[in-house]
Amino acid sequence: MKKIGFIGAGNMATAIINGLISNKAALPENINVFDLDKEKLSVMSEKGIVTLADSKEVVKNSGIIVLAVKPQNYSDVLQEIKDVVNESKIFVSIAAGISIGFVRKELSCNCPMVRVMPNTPLLLGKGATALCPSENISQSDFDTVKEMFSLSGEVEIFSEDHMNEIIAVNGSSPAYIYLFAKVMADYAKSCGIDYDKAMNLICATLTGSAEMLKNSGDSAETLIEKVSSKGGTTIAALDKLREYHFEEAVTEAMKACTKRAEELGK
Repeated sequence: MKKIGFIGAGNMATAIINGLISNKAALPENINVFDLDKEKLSVMSEKGIVTLADSKEVVKNSGIIVLAVKPQNYSDVLQEIKDVVNESKIFVSIAAGISIGFVRKELSCNCPMVRVMPNTPLLLGKGATALCPSENISQSDFDTVKEMFSLSGEVEIFSEDHMNEIIAVNGSSPAYIYLFAKVMADYAKSCGIDYDKAMNLICATLTGSAEMLKNSGDSAETLIEKVSSKGGTTIAALDKLREYHFEEAVTEAMKACTKRAEELGK
């Protein structure tokens, strides 16, 4: 198995690395990491992971390189490593809006790549990750990258023309759900209900609702109907959400997310 390198050791890199190690998909000594934050490197070193002096060393010593830095920093990092890159190196981009073409152009190399959009529940092994392979990556190398993410949740494969749009679906969407949960819990608190108890019920409801969507065999529309008795409490709530254009607001939010991804990729 190729050694896996990480440029950046933030939350997402940590989640992927933890998944690899805890599932015994990679030994710590076969994982290379560099980050500007020495404290993060120290934490990695304590796990037996190889910490290196700079991003060039990660590329030199790894067959698969995960670019785990912010989109705004991609160009600088790619310029820094471009003179040690060749087509035997496989790159994994996990930043919003960063295309396969952008990375290749900055590196001046037609490297095999996988463009990835994970989300933060990956930290708990409950992630949802979208992947897009380049045309020149081998099946075995793609399978290795796919396993890196499937160890920590669900994965789906998409063509690159949908990778900016999918960010609104799985990459940024946990924040919408957290906001919805917070508003519900805040309402409960305003009614004199214990916040933590309310949040516990909300979380259980979110988990159960997700299971219903996945496993009940009913469509989302049918599930809504099954909860909504004519003239009942749920209809009253849904009518108010529609009065305030809830569906349109969510759609416009997702469009704004996609637009920002496109801007970051330019």
